[in-house]
Amino acid sequence: IWDFIKQVVRVEINLLLLAVTVLALVTRIYGIHFPRAVVFDEVYYGQFLSLYMKQVFFIDESGPPFGHMVLALGAYLGGFDGNFVWNRIGAEYTSNVPVWSFRVIPALAGSFCIPLAYLLVVELGYSHFSALGACVILLIENSLIVQSRFMLLESVLIFFLLLAVLFKSAFSCQPSVTVMIFALISWWFWLMICGVSCACGIGYVLHFLQKVVMGTTLCFCDLCEQGKVVVQVLVRFLALVVLPVIMYIGFFYFHLTLLYRSGPHDQTMSSAFQASLEGGLARITQGQPLDVAFGSQVTLRTVSSKPVPCWLHSHKVNYPIRYENGRGSSHQQQVTCYPFKDVNNWWIIKDPGRHSLVVSSPPRPVRHGDIIQLLHGMTSRYLNTHDVAAPMSPHSQEVSGYIDFNVSMPAQNLWRVDIVNRESDREIWKTILSEVQLVHVNTSAVLKLSGASLPEWGFKQLEVVGDKIYKGYQQSGMWNVEEHRYGRSQEQKERELELKSPTHSDIKRNLTFMAKFLELQWKMLTVKNEESEHKYSSSPLEWITMDTNIAYWLHPSSNAQIQLIGNIVNWTIANLALVVYCLMFLTYLLRRRRKVEDISQDSWEQLVLAGVVCFGGWAVNYLPFFLMEKTLFLYHYLPALTFKILQIPIVVEHLYIHVLKSPAQRKAFGGVILAVLCSVYVSYHNLSPLTYGQPALSSDELAALRWRESWDILLRKR
Repeated sequence: IWDFIKQVVRVEINLLLLAVTVLALVTRIYGIHFPRAVVFDEVYYGQFLSLYMKQVFFIDESGPPFGHMVLALGAYLGGFDGNFVWNRIGAEYTSNVPVWSFRVIPALAGSFCIPLAYLLVVELGYSHFSALGACVILLIENSLIVQSRFMLLESVLIFFLLLAVLFKSAFSCQPSVTVMIFALISWWFWLMICGVSCACGIGYVLHFLQKVVMGTTLCFCDLCEQGKVVVQVLVRFLALVVLPVIMYIGFFYFHLTLLYRSGPHDQTMSSAFQASLEGGLARITQGQPLDVAFGSQVTLRTVSSKPVPCWLHSHKVNYPIRYENGRGSSHQQQVTCYPFKDVNNWWIIKDPGRHSLVVSSPPRPVRHGDIIQLLHGMTSRYLNTHDVAAPMSPHSQEVSGYIDFNVSMPAQNLWRVDIVNRESDREIWKTILSEVQLVHVNTSAVLKLSGASLPEWGFKQLEVVGDKIYKGYQQSGMWNVEEHRYGRSQEQKERELELKSPTHSDIKRNLTFMAKFLELQWKMLTVKNEESEHKYSSSPLEWITMDTNIAYWLHPSSNAQIQLIGNIVNWTIANLALVVYCLMFLTYLLRRRRKVEDISQDSWEQLVLAGVVCFGGWAVNYLPFFLMEKTLFLYHYLPALTFKILQIPIVVEHLYIHVLKSPAQRKAFGGVILAVLCSVYVSYHNLSPLTYGQPALSSDELAALRWRESWDILLRKR
């Protein structure tokens, strides 16, 4: 029994692995409190940290909240209270900001990427010497060091990517008969940890799809060998798809549980979502009547958030008689969509068959299919549309507050209520919950937000039109009642006072987690911040040869600065290794098709697997950026760069063993490798003042480091 236990439980200490781990910790963590100032995207992530500490809701359209929660954990452990104004890069941190705690988790993640790279190269079947080579190159890659030393997320993403691939490789190992029980436990353990790592590696929605593709490719490489297709597919589907999806949902569960207070990002969400948060709209709407009735006073918010959330609005200003292009208008009262809460957003729902503007007792609810009139609360004009071209959208009808000018233009102010998300044909119109289309009775036009901004005569407010060719589900044509009260005043002056008073009543409503989760997913996919050109933005083609850089921080009085610039030798040999691998792979593939086997089957399979991991890892983390319509930066390339660097020792070892046959060739090749490694270190050493921000260099020394004309290294004028 003791011999069996000794065979199963075996502790190995790899001194090389331990050494590179210690060096990685030193290069990434030492001095991370410097500079004690906001460094580049810390100004972006810091805002989310403050909101987490104050438990205020926010939405980041870039992706799931796991990365933000990792950074928030460091801030929480450091005792951060959320009180700091994140308004500019270079701002000095105040005494209440735990800078070391902010930066230590990304630094640890970046440090542990080095031993993970070592283990991965060994797991792929290559020598410890090759694994050490990969570690050395990653260890002194300036761009990875910079990105690891600050409150940024790329190092965390790379860590979980490497972890997922490593555990997938460990899971693929075949168990021996002697230790079958322990091997089975280990098999499940590696598979589950691989799934967990995939989930944690979700940086963006697109990245999630990439991991699925990558994981599936690796899985089916094994299936072809093992042949247990049905069981293997089921098990791997559960571990690599179902488990990450459950964790993905779990991230949002914790996110929404923690952030229960209203905040500046509420406006993006639906009225129902806003009302579920503490404070803000919930403070206004909590206790409102649930059922909309004839005589109700309401504000109507568009379901669409494009270009901004807004409310149906009118004011005592008419459309100009003629527009700038010479077209005429009805010269009736303007109806717009206004992106701010205002007393002019209130409308009264009137029964066309009665004169009453108050809610009867008991209230008569408005149902799906009912015909209504909408009376503007402050100006007493009826919502109207007719066969007059809209000011900015001439193919649609103008919407106005009807004024009887005693001309041949009768009122057309009847609207049919269509509840889109109804459960029955006579469903009651619900406050906040119901999404409603207002269909014009005379022309069948749908009341719709066009998204166009009106000129100065319309106060730059958004245009509302009647769309006669409206088809399908369009959020711009959906409205929901946000604020709601039962009207009690028939006279205009009394009604105006009533509209300016707060709402009252006693009904509470909450959204389920799943409803909030689904809405948040939709907003992340559809709502994008307005993209603007950034000084340091770049295209994916510029990343390959590092024709760009990013100035992360500049000392206020000296030339000391931090730049995201990679080790140019590393980037060059990584590109070369990628090309050499592709040539080798294609050559071997073509020759094997002709029954010429230059290397053994085992060596060929090893080379293919290395390509799937390294070349595939580079491709899925790089090529999708060509399809993205967003502002891109050099740091987006770092996950792809990591996998490309791992390709270097794999190509070198293959050339050394299988291509170079004579001792003289191998000796010369070894000399070249040594010279390249020396040049890698020299490049790292020369660029280290820009990596660590110290010591401060003179203008001449900085100018000497501008190895490419396209690099923007900052020089202070004396």
